[in-house]
Amino acid sequence: PDHVLRFGDKDNFWEMGETGPCGPCSELHIDIGGAEEIHGNDPTRGVNTDNPRFMELWNLVFIQNFRDADGKLTELPAKHVDTGAGFERIVAYLQGKTSNYETDLFTPILDSIVEISGVPYQSNLEGMAHRVIADHIRMLTFSITDGALPANDGRGYVLRRILRRAARFGRTLGIREAFLYKLVATVTAVMGDSFPELKERSEYVERVIKSEEESFSKTLDRGIEIFQSLVDNAQKSGAKVLSGEEVFKLYDTFGFPADLTRLMAEEQGLTIDMGDFESRMADQRKLARAAHKFKHQQTSGDDWTIVSEGAHSKFVGYEKTEGLVQIRHFQEHDGQLVIVLDETPFYAESGGQIGDTGLIKNDTTELKVTDTQKDGDRILHIVKLITGEINDEPFLAHVDTTRRQAIKLNHSATHLLHAALRLVLGDHVKQAGSLVTDTHLRFDFNHFEKVSDSDLTRIEMLVNREIRKNDQTAISVKTFDEAKQAGALAFFGEKYGDEVRTIKFGDFSFELCGGIHVQATGDIGSLRITSESAVAAGVRRIEAVTGHAAEEMDRRDREIVREFRLLLNSDETELSDRVKALMAEKRDLEKQLKSLQFHMTAASLDNLVDSADEVANFKVISAVVSAHDMDELKDAGTALIGRLGSGVGVLGTEIDGMPYVVCVVSDDLIAQYKLKAGEIVRELGQKLGGGGGGKPNLATAGGRDLS
Repeated sequence: PDHVLRFGDKDNFWEMGETGPCGPCSELHIDIGGAEEIHGNDPTRGVNTDNPRFMELWNLVFIQNFRDADGKLTELPAKHVDTGAGFERIVAYLQGKTSNYETDLFTPILDSIVEISGVPYQSNLEGMAHRVIADHIRMLTFSITDGALPANDGRGYVLRRILRRAARFGRTLGIREAFLYKLVATVTAVMGDSFPELKERSEYVERVIKSEEESFSKTLDRGIEIFQSLVDNAQKSGAKVLSGEEVFKLYDTFGFPADLTRLMAEEQGLTIDMGDFESRMADQRKLARAAHKFKHQQTSGDDWTIVSEGAHSKFVGYEKTEGLVQIRHFQEHDGQLVIVLDETPFYAESGGQIGDTGLIKNDTTELKVTDTQKDGDRILHIVKLITGEINDEPFLAHVDTTRRQAIKLNHSATHLLHAALRLVLGDHVKQAGSLVTDTHLRFDFNHFEKVSDSDLTRIEMLVNREIRKNDQTAISVKTFDEAKQAGALAFFGEKYGDEVRTIKFGDFSFELCGGIHVQATGDIGSLRITSESAVAAGVRRIEAVTGHAAEEMDRRDREIVREFRLLLNSDETELSDRVKALMAEKRDLEKQLKSLQFHMTAASLDNLVDSADEVANFKVISAVVSAHDMDELKDAGTALIGRLGSGVGVLGTEIDGMPYVVCVVSDDLIAQYKLKAGEIVRELGQKLGGGGGGKPNLATAGGRDLS
């Protein structure tokens, strides 16, 4: 048939890469007509070209082959058809448009961008910024609604790059403040009926985008300035490429993704050295891994001294905290001994939980375990030799159970804290890092704004409520799929084996975890949050204590309250009102003092003006006055201007052992003699061993030389 056109492998054979599944494809194009002619009315001269008459709507890929590294094709044992339609293109065709951006999927968003920016939209190259922003805000709105969040790695970094690219295009339209979040409502209005989850989470999406946008805005303008200076230098020197070092600096210091820098460079007729940039990124990642890598892991398999033969590193610490063990091999490293056992009750640092400590000893030798770490399939015991020497006799391994118990309290409390955070802040909360020690716990999580004091109180109360329930800890081993089906919390991007260990606390918390935990939540005692802070853009940190440390914190708080009750002679329920009353009284006294100081200064200034020297028909005043800070000194200068008439005044004072001056010049002397207070104080500042500056009628200076 005439409407079936045959092209070669270049156009109609789909491959995902140099190797892998592949196969022929059948594309559906439509001739939408129009002014563009095709030679001899032959569609083969229009399809798969840039001719706008022909629009590809659909593609059917018959995945039936596999291409190996040698380029050889073999048939796949299981074949399938991969079908995909361009939704926006179908809408464009149905609405009689030649561009996706002319459809009602995009025009409302473009209209909103015009309203915010004040820059009319054009369908040519001039409108690229509008189109990029419209496209990116749709992607961001859907992705964040589905649970993704901007981050520094993985899919989160894809979102961050796209958001920052859109924000930068906003700058090209003259938009200086955060604006992308304002477009979420328009995207929701367009797509919300078909995707109701957009309506349910639109406010949340707005907050996430606004927070991320405001964070980037702090460095965007400065980054653009630095970029432009790099471009100017390149153009002056005739260079056509920005170095990888320059691109990396923009990324590392100002948060500019490399593809954003590349786009900006192309707009200026330049390219970037992507290879050098990637090399520097690899170096940074290597350094980051080295910083986190355990110092004893630089061990070589050839350096081990064999003590006994057999399997090694079987972990038995879930069931017991001591047992008979045998040393398999050891080595000296950085002045310490590292030993590997046949089996061990010592937990190796993993999943944020620090490694166990304790003792390993027999009749002739005693080893103090200072840390336990993992290195591949080995469990490494970092030990200090107390007595004797390494031997192949059985040893008794004993974990420091007091320390282990404190770690268990904090680890189980971390799970409860995670669950409480998700309940209070939303299910977007995801663990971004943790540290569980015997003294405290630290939990990093994805969240876009500071956690309010009221939310922190709710979170703490929820955790302590679950602790009081004293639910038994349910631990089981399941396949990963079984655990997910049962509702265990697992996160996109995390690596899990075929078999996983789950930890469940009642109906409150259910997670995958390989760590050590309490037998029941009541063992934790209580939890107290000690701090909440920012770690990075979109990542917050909570630190907390449990058990004895939480009790001690409660005791200190009670002691502080008791002291305040005695000092203020007040009941505990009235303390807040009493402190507020004292603060109000303090503010009132400060106002009275300031008023008194003003009147005293005014009287002093009046005396200075009355006794001022006359030079060429204008007054000259030079005096030392009393001022507690620079604001008071400036106020004295301002008051002097109003009393001086025609003249020049210099007032000096000592603040915290350092000299400061204020200079004032009347307007008539500025006009007649070109006298400027700023120039006068610059000279005075030099004499004081410092510097100064300001306006023509009032300026200040300070220094270090009081003489």
